[in-house]
Amino acid sequence: MRWSILLLEPVNDWFLDLVKNEPMIADKIEEALDELAERGPELGRPLVDRIQSSKALHNLKELRPRTPAGSEIRMLFVFDPRREAIVLVAGDKSGQWNRWYRDAVPLAEQRYKDYRATKEES
Repeated sequence: MRWSILLLEPVNDWFLDLVKNEPMIADKIEEALDELAERGPELGRPLVDRIQSSKALHNLKELRPRTPAGSEIRMLFVFDPRREAIVLVAGDKSGQWNRWYRDAVPLAEQRYKDYRATKEES
């Protein structure tokens, strides 16, 4: 059974911009998302790895699409009990390495908290 993939609105906007401006990179991201949907939590390295630095989300993971040289796309996500992978943050960490995670991990934690609050209200 396939997993659903949910891109939060800021991630979806980022991806649609890539589709328009960087179609080769967008295609590689789509391939990685398709593989994630097909294999779910059993998908591991090198395509998926756990983020160790999250204090609030022990199950925060990163999707690492096989993009062309010069880009280092990362997509931070969590699996939820409804068989969904919720993509919280995405971006290109080229040249930023650890700094990208210092910004992206707290943002992912906050977005997941907001997402859960919205789900509980509905």
